[in-house]
Amino acid sequence: MSKKALNIAAGRRIFNHLLKTPENMPFSFNYGGETHRGLEGLNARRVTTGGGGKTRIITTARVDDRLRIKVDAAFVEEFGQCEYTVWFENTGRKPTEVISAVKALDIQLEGRDPVLRGCLGDHDNWYAAYEHDLSKGDKYFQSLGGRSTHIVFPYFDVVHGNGGTMIALGWAGTWEALFSSGSSAEGNDTVTRVKASTDVSLNTVLLPGEKIRTGLVVLLPYKGRNYDDATNLWREWFMKYNLPKADAEGHPLEPLSTTGFSSDTGLPNSDGSISERSFTWRRTLDKLVEEEMIPDFRWFDAGWYFDASGRTVETDWWGTVGTWELDSVKWPGRSFLESNEACHKLGMKVLVWFEPERVCDVPNLVKNYGYKEEWSIGDGYVRTNNLGDPDCLTWTLGRITKMMDENGVDMYREDNNSDPGFAWPYRDNQETQKLGLPRWGITENKCICGHYALWDGIIAYCAANGKCTFVDSCASGGGRNDLESMRRGFPLMRSDYDRTTSSMRLSQSSTFPRWIPFHGSSTKETVNQLDPSVGAGSSPYVARASYLPHYHFGEPFTHNKELDFDLMRRNFNEWKSIRHLLVKDMYVLTPWRHDSDRTHWTAIAYDDPEKGESVLLAFRMEEAEASEFTVKLPFAVPGSVYSLRNADTGEVVRIGGKELSRDGLRIVLPEPKTSAMFYITLNA
Repeated sequence: MSKKALNIAAGRRIFNHLLKTPENMPFSFNYGGETHRGLEGLNARRVTTGGGGKTRIITTARVDDRLRIKVDAAFVEEFGQCEYTVWFENTGRKPTEVISAVKALDIQLEGRDPVLRGCLGDHDNWYAAYEHDLSKGDKYFQSLGGRSTHIVFPYFDVVHGNGGTMIALGWAGTWEALFSSGSSAEGNDTVTRVKASTDVSLNTVLLPGEKIRTGLVVLLPYKGRNYDDATNLWREWFMKYNLPKADAEGHPLEPLSTTGFSSDTGLPNSDGSISERSFTWRRTLDKLVEEEMIPDFRWFDAGWYFDASGRTVETDWWGTVGTWELDSVKWPGRSFLESNEACHKLGMKVLVWFEPERVCDVPNLVKNYGYKEEWSIGDGYVRTNNLGDPDCLTWTLGRITKMMDENGVDMYREDNNSDPGFAWPYRDNQETQKLGLPRWGITENKCICGHYALWDGIIAYCAANGKCTFVDSCASGGGRNDLESMRRGFPLMRSDYDRTTSSMRLSQSSTFPRWIPFHGSSTKETVNQLDPSVGAGSSPYVARASYLPHYHFGEPFTHNKELDFDLMRRNFNEWKSIRHLLVKDMYVLTPWRHDSDRTHWTAIAYDDPEKGESVLLAFRMEEAEASEFTVKLPFAVPGSVYSLRNADTGEVVRIGGKELSRDGLRIVLPEPKTSAMFYITLNA
């Protein structure tokens, strides 16, 4: 892949000057009323290890006879990438002083003309792009709901001087970040100041034996100010050092396909798989076999469980979670296992939906399922599950793995349809009142650490039992896509909102994949998110707008008599022909536009420079007046010759790299809402 922006020297300077030097470490905190920058003035000890392409340094220091700080830092020489996490632990016999004002990142980046680039989060903003000139004012982001990538997004590209720094905060809870520009202390240079916090309400003592942490902080410097070059350096690093493995043997996670059976039951379906029954799956599976449309995974979603009273759930999948016991009215005996075994015989795996961060009807959950009242946080019928409590974590993990084990489930899918950030303070207040000492933010810290531990426990179970060693990260769509979560899984659906229009999907595909290369979306176009498709199914335009490393198709396969399986196979097979390129270098060749703007063309290309293979996708949107568009390919190498094959006509043209990058490729589409796709090969 392309490493045009590689700047190992800058990364090494960050690592040596900041992360190997205790007094310069780029974090700060207040302890007992005194502000500390890094480990300045403390007697620090350092242990260095290496392996797997990383140099790892663990630095520890004691602030007093109770508080010990550990900085776990690493450097990836291949990319010049640095990262660290800060831990605070009470190793004494009494509560510590108050820990507050913790800045997980507190750094200055030198260089003129600072610009902040990135995208916003899911929900309300739908990954809208932004580019902000920091010389004209500060930029501040805050996420308080407890689902870290809704509304705003903790991934940032700071351009400064003749390069820049990609920054990410790996924390699944609350966070905030402030970017400002000013003069250096000497007054001879411009500096960009970055101050970021995770667990933003943190203001607590630690009890003996307790420990808390900051979010993971990642810094990846690069050279040049080109957005695509910076993007592709990040994408290559992400794929190599972050994406989880497919299995316990360490095979790489490769593009995959899924389908659900729930749209084909013929029964009312309020969402998920709530309408699926022991008698609905066979006809769907047989039809998929007949039509040669076998995906990699069967997707079994919400609504498959008993409620807390042990009753079958007909419609309310949302307000009945928590038991994680299979509804034996819908699935008597071994019927669900048998349906999964039938999928396994065809080479399909099975993924199942869970939502462990919420519980409903706690009194009956206690009465019937061994849950404990004190594990729930908040008030009302729906509460937050306290995964920060070790006993609660053990109970929850056990319920999930038991269900997976008994029913032949290969992969864990997780959702979270609430904002725990507004529930955690309930428990903080209770502890503060009980102890007479501040305990703000402690519940969030323990719950987020517990949540990561839950995923680790599920992955460990899967590794030991020949299952998938990655999870699906979902939280009402794209709410849990922080970097530390992405080291355990990926989002099958980056957003619930691109389950509607192709313009929404193309808008998101111009921003989100810059940061998280491996993910998916819907592949159909409907007015509302849960509407079934009608007519023949997705056109090539809609399907191509959906080509991502994860490809999902779900239709009323046997109930929609107009469904065109030849068209569906065409789309599926075309995706298969390019899926390996969708995780390579990415080039957004047209400006980002809001999903409501359908008057333009959108063009995106993926390129594998090592194999000399690329694909270009171009879309004339539904209200675009121009019937032709010229696309310049920045990755084309001058002096080389490329063959471009039109996927629709089969026509092949040969064009020089200089002409492709300078003059571009002219594409003509006579009708709106049509697309073109070109297979591009670098001739030897």
